[in-house]
Amino acid sequence: MHRSVPLLVLLVTTMTHAQAQRLTAVPFQKVEITDRFWKQKMEVNRKVTLEACLRKCEETGRFRNFAVAGGRLEGKHEGRRYNDSDVYKILEGAAYTLAGHRDPDLEKRIDSIIDDIAAAQGEDGYLNTYYTLVKPDMRWKHIRSGHELYCAGHLIEAAVAWFQATGKRKLLDVAVRFADLIHREFGPDKRLDPPGHQEIELALVKLSRITGEGKYLKLARFFLDQRGSTKGRKLFGKYCQDHKPVREQFTVEGHAVRAMYQFSAMADVAARTDDKGLVTALDRLWHDVVDHKMYVTGGIGDSASNEGFTGPYVLPNDTAYAETCAAIGMVLWNHRMFLLTGEGKYMDVVEREIYNGLISGVSATGDRFFYPNRLASRGGVRRVPWFSCSCCPSNIVRFVPAMGGRVFAHGPDTVHVALYMGAASHIPLEKGTVHVAQTTDYPWSGAVTLRITPAAEPNTFTLKLRKPGWCEAPMKVSVNGEAADAGETRGFLALERTWKKGDEVRVEIPMTVRRVHADPRVKACEGRVALLRGPVVYCLEGVDHGGHVRNIVLPPHAKLEARFDPEFLGGMATVAGKAVAVTADEADRRLAAPVRLRAVPYHVWANRDAGEMVVWIPENPALAEVPGQGISAVTAGVRLLASHCYETDTLLALNDGRLPSASSDHGLPRMTWWPRRGSTEWVQYGFEKPRELSSAEVYWFDDTGRGQCRPPASWRLLYRQEKTWKPVQLADGSRYATRLDAFNAVKYEAVRTRAIRLEVTLRSDVSGGILEWRVK
Repeated sequence: MHRSVPLLVLLVTTMTHAQAQRLTAVPFQKVEITDRFWKQKMEVNRKVTLEACLRKCEETGRFRNFAVAGGRLEGKHEGRRYNDSDVYKILEGAAYTLAGHRDPDLEKRIDSIIDDIAAAQGEDGYLNTYYTLVKPDMRWKHIRSGHELYCAGHLIEAAVAWFQATGKRKLLDVAVRFADLIHREFGPDKRLDPPGHQEIELALVKLSRITGEGKYLKLARFFLDQRGSTKGRKLFGKYCQDHKPVREQFTVEGHAVRAMYQFSAMADVAARTDDKGLVTALDRLWHDVVDHKMYVTGGIGDSASNEGFTGPYVLPNDTAYAETCAAIGMVLWNHRMFLLTGEGKYMDVVEREIYNGLISGVSATGDRFFYPNRLASRGGVRRVPWFSCSCCPSNIVRFVPAMGGRVFAHGPDTVHVALYMGAASHIPLEKGTVHVAQTTDYPWSGAVTLRITPAAEPNTFTLKLRKPGWCEAPMKVSVNGEAADAGETRGFLALERTWKKGDEVRVEIPMTVRRVHADPRVKACEGRVALLRGPVVYCLEGVDHGGHVRNIVLPPHAKLEARFDPEFLGGMATVAGKAVAVTADEADRRLAAPVRLRAVPYHVWANRDAGEMVVWIPENPALAEVPGQGISAVTAGVRLLASHCYETDTLLALNDGRLPSASSDHGLPRMTWWPRRGSTEWVQYGFEKPRELSSAEVYWFDDTGRGQCRPPASWRLLYRQEKTWKPVQLADGSRYATRLDAFNAVKYEAVRTRAIRLEVTLRSDVSGGILEWRVK
């Protein structure tokens, strides 16, 4: 079935404060996960991912830094200034793991690390190994980029988790001492800067909850209130979301992870303080992200240059940044919004993330990772074991074992089933505890069975079952074998009744293969379709199609079917159908041949042989990329071709109309031939019908001081005449220039052609690139 959507099907409603319905999440440690999908991932996280990250922290000196800072070992600081945060996130993940699976050896290892952390703490409570060992005189001098408060936030979260999992206070006492120092240093009439990288705000709310100390909540609110305030300080700018007061921010800007942590903290503070201004702002910002800046996989942040957002509908596929940490941040924020409001649309986003653009960040084996999560690849993208900035692996470690905390929520007399997965819990209600057990093979099947067992009978409450936003057909609900009339409200189907032991609820959520089209303003997806089934986004991989998928076209009415394949990566549903593969003859005429299409869940791509991958599949042969013809793209009826394009750059930059401020403008998309040097390369425009052309201008990319791209040694223009390429005849006075910070224009005798090519000879020592190329 075809339908046009603005990337994600969600109920578009405006949340008012009066509608707010506070809910309480059932803690993950009180939820037993029996789910085949998630239990397996939690086991891999426990046995492989956690161990891999602990090992890498040992190899890279992250653990050793604390021992050195505490005087327990001789040495120097190793790594980046924010490496402490990776240790804290891994400790948090270890705490969540121990809460569900006792392991004395693991607990002993973590206790030893905690001893080193405690030893590294200063007498006044300060704790940061980089500033202690490398720049002791620069404490609190670089709030925008120093990451001191960011690391402190992750310390607090780890300490709270460790205390909850083990009952041990040592790390919590360390965190409290540091938080008390920060409270003495920051606040009205003290240091006024908020952190450059948000995180401590939400951590302080957690610390306030567990200690009962209101001063930590007030400090969290202070940091939020200081964003965008010019009183006594200079703003950090949009990159840090410090351009306007948080209640006056209408669009999400800058670094994606920082924004998500900020919004999570805003939701936390709003829930604790009844702050209507924060709730209103969050609603606006949510719509801006979800309606304008989110990939179909749930990924956010289109640009590598700022690890974040550039503008609405700017969602390139090959160069998508979509950082794993940003996907985790989206879950943290949207889960909080659900608890704050009771709106099911927020859990739709959570579900989109956890089955797609989040778990794609870790391999099926659990020991290799993506930092960005591209939506297309020409074969050069692979997961790796670690990064010098390894925030994503350490974030995965703490996210997966806490998955159970997002399944159920409750009010005084309501039980919300927020996510469908095999899970069970005792849920405390006003009239007594109720045991709820889910059985399902979701996300591969839409059949869900819930068994309800009140501790004391009778127990009257409302069971609320989320109706996924992707579900187009009516859900079938029955109680004890009889069809039930469940009214829908706020994204949930409600069953209000007096429940007794043994009551069984069956839910049938129709799962068909759905064709989804992006908003027409998303130029990167123009004329293309994505395939979804249930909450799962699918992709095509070269390993299933003879090495190439960028030449595959899925006709609009091609029949598609899904089947469960028990042999595929542990068992999951794949999608099959008839498509066509496009090639070209010597005259560049397009030829199409039938081919059998196989689509696999996006989150498992790159787990087999490395190769091509696409999420958005052309529906028209004109949009296909022919093997052997170079890299190609199509926009506004113009075919763009190149001899080569670096994997994080894009051909669409050639004529996107975004004019650079300088040749070194890193805020714009670009096309480069990196890492090629000293070679002859080209870019090309092809037209559906012949055009008369007589001039061109090119704006060269130059990243002197930052990279290895410069204007070429020489260049020229050629036009296609039948099967051959001929150089244009320059007009008198025109020459092929390589000036920086300006368009280099040439005029030539008019030609009538279906293709024009810009050919360069790169310098032997550097590569080259283009920010914009215009012809007329």
